[in-house]
Amino acid sequence: VKDKRTGVPIADLKPENFEIYDNGAQRPVSYFTREGQARKPLALVLILDLRDDGAGRFLKRPEILKTMADELAKLSSEDEVAVLAMDINGEDEKRVWLTEFTRDRAQIVAALARAPQFIDDDPENADAKAANMNKSDADHGDSLPAGPDATAKETAKAAPQDSSGPGPVTPKSDENVKVEVIKGKNGAVVTRTTKPDGSVDVKRVDKKGDVTLEVTDIYDMAAAVRDTTHKAQTERPNSQTSIVWVSDGIAPIFFEDRDATEQLVLRQNVIFNSLTVELRTLFKLLMPIGKPIAGMMGVSVYGSAKRLAQQSGGEAVKVSHTKDYASGLSRIIGNLTARYSLGFTLAEDEKDDGALHNLELKVKAPDAKGKLRKLEVSSRHGYYLSETSAKDPNE
Repeated sequence: VKDKRTGVPIADLKPENFEIYDNGAQRPVSYFTREGQARKPLALVLILDLRDDGAGRFLKRPEILKTMADELAKLSSEDEVAVLAMDINGEDEKRVWLTEFTRDRAQIVAALARAPQFIDDDPENADAKAANMNKSDADHGDSLPAGPDATAKETAKAAPQDSSGPGPVTPKSDENVKVEVIKGKNGAVVTRTTKPDGSVDVKRVDKKGDVTLEVTDIYDMAAAVRDTTHKAQTERPNSQTSIVWVSDGIAPIFFEDRDATEQLVLRQNVIFNSLTVELRTLFKLLMPIGKPIAGMMGVSVYGSAKRLAQQSGGEAVKVSHTKDYASGLSRIIGNLTARYSLGFTLAEDEKDDGALHNLELKVKAPDAKGKLRKLEVSSRHGYYLSETSAKDPNE
């Protein structure tokens, strides 16, 4: 909760200042803490989309990376950061963990400094750079995962996540391949096939049974959110998982897959945030034409990151100048570290319907003169009563 005019967090609110509505019905607040009382440490994952015609053209600049590292250094000593780079070497199936979860601020600085080495117009040159760098890491005993295979191994071990879309998910897997079938509200079906190297084939079939679009060998927003969520929940189960997605906002994703990703972050209590850089002028010109065409094929081209942030109670920040990266991250971190935790109790006879319950939060807080303050409130927009999708028997 922040002052709408100044953006300064409001830290003195009490339970009586809040009203929670669950599918329109008010719930009495039965649990309440504020920052400083019982905050979980953060497991913060920074995902860098390094497309050289997208955010990569800015993330190759040392001064921007330094401002980001400086802001991350302001986190509490208990908070941890991991950095995942994707769309590396100009290819959309390649990614690398630049650092695992760490409290070492020097390691975070070093991880961000590695990003420019994966941004290159010529994939062969970039691959050669990456190969040389990885060999150097190995020679020096560097324990950081330094190639796409690191993520592939993580994905291969991971069972399909709680990423069922609006309809049931049918997970199938063998030793090498994992398949998720996501059924949308409108009858369309999306099939995601994750291969041993971690890349994904995605196919969408409409309610008539016609294939609207099929994409092979990608590593998209849905895959990145699945992997980072699984990693955080497995390695840091007692921390608050938070994602900061750094891109130009272009993240093609099927609507059904986007809904499934939204369900995942809500089920796992992940706070999703986005730091969005300026679009190239050409993309700005093409967007009014491209978005409707993609929409007819069931694809959201732009705006999914902002939607995930709004639904999970995170921040969606646009940046254009160097200083904006610092202020944008500062705003996101301020959101994450100055939060209230509210809860309500379900009655014993409330049944698990497996559906999304819409949440609305109202905050009323008078100032010293008794006048209601103008506030800006970010909170998650829904919850699921419990997990009802199919489970992997090995989990």
